[in-house]
Amino acid sequence: MAGNGQRRADLKAGMEVDIVLKRDQRSGKRTRGVIQTFLTNSPSHPHGIKVRLEDGSVGRVKEIISE
Repeated sequence: MAGNGQRRADLKAGMEVDIVLKRDQRSGKRTRGVIQTFLTNSPSHPHGIKVRLEDGSVGRVKEIISE
């Protein structure tokens, strides 16, 4: 189980993760995506991660639920 304190060193591009997207932060809707890009070098900041969703769209991570 991972949360906002998830270490970025444990995450790699191409990994599938369960997340809450920034656009879904009010509803808390969880989704699954594949890590595409790290937008920041912070080792514990999930907000700088972009993921590709099953429908092909790209979203920014609010919270990582699990790997």
